[in-house]
Amino acid sequence: MRKDLLALTPLYGSWIQTGSPAAAEILANAGFRWLAVDMEHTETSLKEFTNIARSMENYGVFPMVRASENNTVEIRKYLDCGAKGIIVPMVNSAEEAKKAVAACKYPPEGVRGFAFVRANDWGDSFNDYVKRANCETVVIVMIETKAAVENIDEILSVDGVDGVFIGPYDLSGSYGIPGQTGHKTVKDAMQTVLTACKRYKKAAGQHIVTPTQENVSEAVSSGFTFLALGMDTVFVSEGAKAALNMAEQKQ
Repeated sequence: MRKDLLALTPLYGSWIQTGSPAAAEILANAGFRWLAVDMEHTETSLKEFTNIARSMENYGVFPMVRASENNTVEIRKYLDCGAKGIIVPMVNSAEEAKKAVAACKYPPEGVRGFAFVRANDWGDSFNDYVKRANCETVVIVMIETKAAVENIDEILSVDGVDGVFIGPYDLSGSYGIPGQTGHKTVKDAMQTVLTACKRYKKAAGQHIVTPTQENVSEAVSSGFTFLALGMDTVFVSEGAKAALNMAEQKQ
């Protein structure tokens, strides 16, 4: 998938909040190209992520993790357990971006440790995996603060950063207008990031929590190519409410 990401091909994925392999399997079967498991804002464990990654395998879906922090050992564990891409939160500077990339890459490009793990079939595919892992692993950094927006050129200049993912809610909080994701200040900040991504030919991503034909089309036409549509919890909630409303209206 990294090749398509760098080619700036629109890639539609979704988000897993529940930590449920069954939810991941359902979303994978729906046809999403990638799925990200949120380890920052959920109670999902490493073991649960591993089972989620297993549940995706039959569908050829690209498994990703939003790490809880820019932590080298934590990122290493996700990759060893089956993640093929890492979304790193709160990256505010070039140095932090370099740390994220280094955690995802084997030497000499990074500091990822070697071991017989699930990602290399417990050592059976060790040599092959090590040869291709650095070229195939996707590294996305999250732009969630005013500082990150101000440093976006330095961040995107870091070799190995494949793209960014904008966190609009944290961004709004950083600008002192929490929750006002439609505010002009937030919109302008997002545009600054998007313009920089075009300049550096890096993927620009965002999470469209409640996707519609209009907001998805607007995002793609603006130049966003790495798009998360909805999430497991939202799909269940909206589907349940729609069914109940339909039933009540029939009476």
